[in-house]
Amino acid sequence: MKIAVTGAAGFIGSHVIDRLILAGHEVVALDTRPPHRLDVAFREVDIVDLPDLVRATAGCDAVFHLAAVSNVNDARADPVGTMEVNVVGTARVAEASRRNHVGRTVFASTVWVYSAATGEGPVREDTPLATSGSEHVYTASKIAAELTLSSFGELFGIEYTILRYGIPYGPRMRDELVIPRFVARAAAGEAITIHGDGLQYRNYVYVADLADAHVLALRPEAANQIFNLEGPAPVSVRHVAETVRDLVNPTGRIEFIAARPGDYEGREVSAEKTADVLGWRASTPFDEGMRLYLDWWRDTETRGSEASGA
Repeated sequence: MKIAVTGAAGFIGSHVIDRLILAGHEVVALDTRPPHRLDVAFREVDIVDLPDLVRATAGCDAVFHLAAVSNVNDARADPVGTMEVNVVGTARVAEASRRNHVGRTVFASTVWVYSAATGEGPVREDTPLATSGSEHVYTASKIAAELTLSSFGELFGIEYTILRYGIPYGPRMRDELVIPRFVARAAAGEAITIHGDGLQYRNYVYVADLADAHVLALRPEAANQIFNLEGPAPVSVRHVAETVRDLVNPTGRIEFIAARPGDYEGREVSAEKTADVLGWRASTPFDEGMRLYLDWWRDTETRGSEASGA
């Protein structure tokens, strides 16, 4: 299959491309900067530009739409720009798919949408999402983008699949994400700071596991479906900090500061549907994934030092 990937130069996009290539697919990388590998076609495209999207996705069998404002702090700082990219940008990707008769549009959503879910117990793909209580513009933008894509499906017959990510981590993470920031502070001998009490939790999912699910999402049975891609077990932010400290600087300190408004507290998310329909389960335990990430991080730091002559 010929598959376009928006956000191709990003953390998750780079791993999805690796997995698609390994599975034998032809990839067209769409982004405002080049991807990490040279053996894929690259189209410099901003998802707010519909004509460019239409040209770049012509002849594609599927589009993986991963481009987004994904840093929650950036989303809070620029809510209008976030809606333009995350919601209107998704509509433009869907419209490009419609015009080009693309077979499947796969959208990267998030388990943050469940912060607006009602009821007790594990949340599932069919759990109702309330229209209030999302608490963050990033969450609201992802809910709205999901509705946009499903509406295109209902109105125009656009085949789609929505993937609700757990919190991804692993090699090539952006420096501003929580784990790289914790690692950088620990390596510098600075205290790791946690917003709130650190008991808020995430089901971290190793990025290679996440990328595997994208290939499976192309199956016919995934058409017009939503799937949770959740990590194998809940991990508190405090445990993340303690793991980083123990692996990087065992004598380091952990400090607690004021909680951020609208932060995702965590919900128990079921990935049983994904296992039943696609045969996918996240298989990398958090501590093992952290060791793999730190191996990559140390190698990157070493190569950077050598390149600078340090």
